Amino acid sequence: MSNIRFIVVGHHSRRDIALRLADSMDALTLIDEGDNGANWNHHRAIEWASQQDCRVVILEDDALPVTGFTDKVTAWLERFPDDLCSFYLGTGRPPQYQMQIAASLIEADKRQDDYIIMHRLIHGVCYSPPQHSLSSILNKWNHTKAADYAVGDAYGGRVVYPCYSLVDHADGVTVERHPDNVLRTERRRAWRLAQQENS
Repeated sequence: MSNIRFIVVGHHSRRDIALRLADSMDALTLIDEGDNGANWNHHRAIEWASQQDCRVVILEDDALPVTGFTDKVTAWLERFPDDLCSFYLGTGRPPQYQMQIAASLIEADKRQDDYIIMHRLIHGVCYSPPQHSLSSILNKWNHTKAADYAVGDAYGGRVVYPCYSLVDHADGVTVERHPDNVLRTERRRAWRLAQQENS
């Protein structure tokens, strides 16, 4: 695969964290200076990605990449050049998908597969849509949905999740105002992390 570019979407209250993350992988940073919300900022990231001539990986400011992150990402995108790939599979949120994730991981282990397929993007922590899909995603974008659902539902296809996530989630206090006004109290960390794969 040709070069891959990275972009970090961040909130102004976490500017330093976002900039440090971006510096670690020579990424562009998009800081939400006006509390416009994750949907707005992810839309900006998809717009920018659509103007590039290579695959783009989008990360949120609270993503915690594993050792060797960029090489691992490259390998996955070479395997699945035409799929939306999510490099984070998290516990806690969204609660309605946790049983499905658990069952899918068990099945993958039985088959000795290293990924699972879901039909929705359920996390916006770190993901990469195929380049050919970006204009369609922008055309079908729903500005009222949570950012991850807005991306994945506009994409409308399967999502590849490595069984061992390539980023963890810092799981600090959320800066997003959720439409349901429900406090997010569940533990939001990766089910499994890639560096634990051979330990």
